[in-house]
Amino acid sequence: MDTASHPIRCRCGKLQGEVTHPERGTRAVCYCRDCQAFAHFLGSPQETLDPMGGTEVIAILSRWVFFTAGTEQLACMSLTGQGALRWYAACCRTPIGNTSRNFKLSHVGLIHSCLRAGGFEDAFGPVRMRVNRHGAKGLAPTAPVAGHTIAVLRYGGLLTWSRVSGKYKQNPFFDGATGRPRVQPRVLSKAEHDKLKAAV
Repeated sequence: MDTASHPIRCRCGKLQGEVTHPERGTRAVCYCRDCQAFAHFLGSPQETLDPMGGTEVIAILSRWVFFTAGTEQLACMSLTGQGALRWYAACCRTPIGNTSRNFKLSHVGLIHSCLRAGGFEDAFGPVRMRVNRHGAKGLAPTAPVAGHTIAVLRYGGLLTWSRVSGKYKQNPFFDGATGRPRVQPRVLSKAEHDKLKAAV
């Protein structure tokens, strides 16, 4: 493993990988109800959500994520037919991250649960963004405006360059030739979706 990388590991250890360039990731907390519903779908919301319903994520380019073992455990779901793709380890239902359906948008929001193998704070730095605060269970703290703006501009630049250069095709979640997800997403029925939203 590259000395500048950070490990990815599901709870049981079957799915493993690494994030290269962790210093280029943007640490954020999302309070949206969809992220909360995903945590309930996996069955252990207390291991993913903070007391206000926030999910801590690392926004980073998909091409800097590599799986080195247990790729057959990678699973995918979506709350709706048009919603984000939400990836997890089928073996122990550890959340891995969220991606757009458009693989040309080379973004993944890696969820903290798979990144706790060591040195999390040192690798990714402080929280720079807090988004969808209207979904929080209470008054969620804010992130410094200057830090938020800088993080958005920097990350936007990385996404743009990845698109222009064609490097978005280097993606562990999608087939670079076809643009299709490497795992067929399971789309929830309306009844399943409604049940999760009620739990939130």
